[in-house]
Amino acid sequence: MSAPRRSVLVTGGTRGIGREVVRLLAPSWRVLVGGRSEAAVAAVVAECPDAAGFVCDLADEDAVASTVAELELGASGLDAVVHSAGVVGYGSVEDTTRSDWRHVLELNVVAVSDLTRLLLPALRSAGGTVVVVNSGSGFNAGANGAVYAASKFAVRAWADSLRAEERGWVRVSSVHPGRVDTDMQRELQAAEGREYDPSIAMEVTSVARAIVFALEAPADAAVESLSIRPTSA
Repeated sequence: MSAPRRSVLVTGGTRGIGREVVRLLAPSWRVLVGGRSEAAVAAVVAECPDAAGFVCDLADEDAVASTVAELELGASGLDAVVHSAGVVGYGSVEDTTRSDWRHVLELNVVAVSDLTRLLLPALRSAGGTVVVVNSGSGFNAGANGAVYAASKFAVRAWADSLRAEERGWVRVSSVHPGRVDTDMQRELQAAEGREYDPSIAMEVTSVARAIVFALEAPADAAVESLSIRPTSA
């Protein structure tokens, strides 16, 4: 009899890095595909041998709580969560409104923390792993990037605290990619006033493979922080 599949929840699992993580894990993991669109989630689930949907708006506290409760993880726990969902923010400090700050911080920090809080009992039961898809902006901030960088600095600090609190129970990894060829990168370059140039960005598979490496590290090792940069920039 073959061993049961490990289980992983991937937020933002219908696009970009999250979608590629799902593709790479699908042959050997049971994947819970996170997303806001029921149709988009269903399309990804249909392509996986063992998958289910996790459909909710991560900014909706009640929806997140009820969707987690419906998972009925039980004694088997949850082996991993990959926080890939997020939003970009671009603009000067002068032009960034209170609403902008709330929107970016809610999705990039508060939603990550709250979802993990709800999943911690299951993750502890499985001796699981939390992977936060951060950014190079989690280490450095520049002009017009205050709100996004602040959210990434904050979620890096959150991951550091969680790692210290859960050491010996749950592994916590922060993965910090530079520019990646995704829809978010297209949005960012458009905001910067340039035509899209994929040559300055990494392929999404390069980052997804690093995330899988963190997830599948041997039980006696933890990938705590990983920075991945394009070779051309």
